[in-house]
Amino acid sequence: MASLFRRMLHGTFLTLFVIAAALSPEEVEADVVIIGGGSSGTYAAVRLHDLGKSVIVVEQDDVLGGNTNTYVDPQTNITIDYGVVVFHDILVAQNYFNRLNIPFAIAPMGSYGTTTFANLKEGEVIANFVPSNPTNALAAYGAQVAQYPGLGAGFFLPNPVPEDLVMPFGQFVQKYNLGDAVQIIAGFAQGYGDFLEQMTLNIFMGQGLQVLESMQTGFLIPVHHDNHEIYDNAFQVLGSDKVLLKSKVVSTNRSFADHVEVTVQTPSGLKVINANKLVMAIPPKLDNLVDFDLDGTEQSLFLQFVNTAYYTGLVRNTGLPENTTYQNVDVAAPYSLPDLPGLYGLGATAIPGLLDVKYGSQTAFFDDAVKADIIATIIRLRTNLGIQTDEEPEFVAYNSHTPFRLTVSPDDVKSGFYDKLNALQGHLHTFWTGATFDTPDSALLWNFTETLLPLITA
Repeated sequence: MASLFRRMLHGTFLTLFVIAAALSPEEVEADVVIIGGGSSGTYAAVRLHDLGKSVIVVEQDDVLGGNTNTYVDPQTNITIDYGVVVFHDILVAQNYFNRLNIPFAIAPMGSYGTTTFANLKEGEVIANFVPSNPTNALAAYGAQVAQYPGLGAGFFLPNPVPEDLVMPFGQFVQKYNLGDAVQIIAGFAQGYGDFLEQMTLNIFMGQGLQVLESMQTGFLIPVHHDNHEIYDNAFQVLGSDKVLLKSKVVSTNRSFADHVEVTVQTPSGLKVINANKLVMAIPPKLDNLVDFDLDGTEQSLFLQFVNTAYYTGLVRNTGLPENTTYQNVDVAAPYSLPDLPGLYGLGATAIPGLLDVKYGSQTAFFDDAVKADIIATIIRLRTNLGIQTDEEPEFVAYNSHTPFRLTVSPDDVKSGFYDKLNALQGHLHTFWTGATFDTPDSALLWNFTETLLPLITA
């Protein structure tokens, strides 16, 4: 009996030990922990790794890449980039591609097939629509942007902030007679919501001198037409033990004098990461940061952000003519810009019958509502074209890039918001990167992140 009791007691202790071991988080150390494995976070990780720093990346999705979405056709293995498409031909991008062994070429941003202009809200093709010649207006626009060289490195504004920068872009266009350039500038500003109501500052940031130069000289394009190759190769550089996929931050503690503590729920259990520095590469919206120990300064700044919404995907079984791209225009609207929320257009792709769709809104919608509106728009167009088919359009790929453009009010800008935001770099051992601190443009975000590296490694 005593022997049986001892065996039972031993079994109980062993069970408790196993449970305790399972519940006890694994502790790991790193020089830098990076939250977010999108464009900025992955770039920061690779560069810090190459600079001899140990890094750990925490990413909630099952792959790195963020808004870089690539579809691989299961039958042909043809790849379609339906998120990030091209990159600026600047040194930081060339160096990054070379580091990751990704061959590239410099070419204009192209499109497949012929372009037809249509009012997609009404489902009507606009015959004989001729876009304005933007040449002179683009030159005048570029001259205005060039007056603010600080914007080439982030939100570094003159003090006091000029009224031109905080006025709605529609007013700015009228003031400087830039109407002929609106269509083409807006085409590079998809996802910005109500384009003409956006502050001129935000348009300058996203569609600045580098965009104008790339329009003339060409963009950097991966030869394999597979932009996700960047992140696949980066994953190999960093190693699977340094990239925590499908993982979520549970808590942070930045109160220590010499390090930060980040607790992460991973598929294999809790991990506590002790690191010298923290790099935040996710949108700083408060609902993204509920598990972070934000202080009053951070909360008061991030509370001021509002955001636009952007959605992208690929649709088949549309019944529409192959090799035809439909650009959405509304001739009754100022500068013929499309009415939002809605599609910017339907783009032909390298796969016949597969259309690239881009959808924008000033505010966010549920994904099911966005998909339903896109499908209804396609059916409306083909019905008005007299195309008879029972095929139901079907998504083969879809991603929400929401929140997209984070903005604040003109009064906030004039009150020094961006000076205060930039002052967060290094605060509580934390550094911030990503589109909120510059622009939603991969190559320019890599350039911005590069400027932080000396501070992070100090």
